[in-house]
Amino acid sequence: MGLFERWLTLWVALCIVVGILLGQALPGLFHALGTATVAEVNLPVAILVWLMIVPMLLKIDLGALGQVGAHWRGIATTVGVNWLVKPFSMALLGWLFIGHLFRSWLPPDQIESYMAGLILLAAAPCTAMVFVWSNLVDGEPHFTLGQVALNDVIMIFAFAPVVGLLLGLSAIVVPWDTLLLSVVLYIVIPVVAAQLWRRRLLATGGRATLDRTLARLAPWSLTALLATLVLLFGLQGEQIVRQPLVILLLAVPILIQVYFNAGLAYWLNRRLGVAWCVAGPSALIGASNFFELAVAAAIALFGFQSGAALATVVGVLIEVPVMLSVVAIVRRTRGWYERA
Repeated sequence: MGLFERWLTLWVALCIVVGILLGQALPGLFHALGTATVAEVNLPVAILVWLMIVPMLLKIDLGALGQVGAHWRGIATTVGVNWLVKPFSMALLGWLFIGHLFRSWLPPDQIESYMAGLILLAAAPCTAMVFVWSNLVDGEPHFTLGQVALNDVIMIFAFAPVVGLLLGLSAIVVPWDTLLLSVVLYIVIPVVAAQLWRRRLLATGGRATLDRTLARLAPWSLTALLATLVLLFGLQGEQIVRQPLVILLLAVPILIQVYFNAGLAYWLNRRLGVAWCVAGPSALIGASNFFELAVAAAIALFGFQSGAALATVVGVLIEVPVMLSVVAIVRRTRGWYERA
């Protein structure tokens, strides 16, 4: 892992502080940035999200979909956990913790928005960051690449219906036009653009040119993420200063969801006799989230100052330490796993 990835939680925490301070010092600037929208899409965020997402998608070879059949049991397990379990388990956890157990400690006008943010986070399975996690557990690279490529294709078609269904079940009004626009803007177009760019780089200079381009773009991707967080917390700052407990409470269902889905994927792979080098990345892909997409969709659907946007940012805040703990668990249980 590079310096940025290894200390992502620290950078996010610093962005929270910087964003809150700048929001208090320059409220007019942040208000202007927050209202710079076209068709309910915030233009500064759209630019930043593209800078975040496209370099990550550039790593992904959709040609790897041809390798899916070689690891069909691991693929089936991960797809099942990602799309049939994770969004619904998060909706249940959100209803239990945010809607009931923690309700009296949270702003009543933001309860539904917090739940929407949690659902958006769970409905976006991890893409590029999972290459880091897979490498840390000596994962089978062809399985990881095939699974990530498949996730991107499924997201194009399934993200909007799953989110719409769960928001509807949670009695939250679904702005379908904005949701579909978000899918096109933050999934379809970036995937197509990244694949065309990738093919051009490989055609003109081969793998070496692609690797050099990825190395140059890597700092831009995380810098754009951090800039988005500064912008978000600049607008959210006053509410957070009043109720810092909110972040801790939102982290509870996210943590439970991560460990539950990682454990479920790991156990199912063991029951199916899948090799450990496939089960490890399968568990990690089943647990982690494409938080860049979740943040962008939450802002587009509900706005910068919504509880939904804040809930997705909590997912960013805890992503690295939580996923590293899952990596440690997977590595330490290899003996137990392979005894099966």
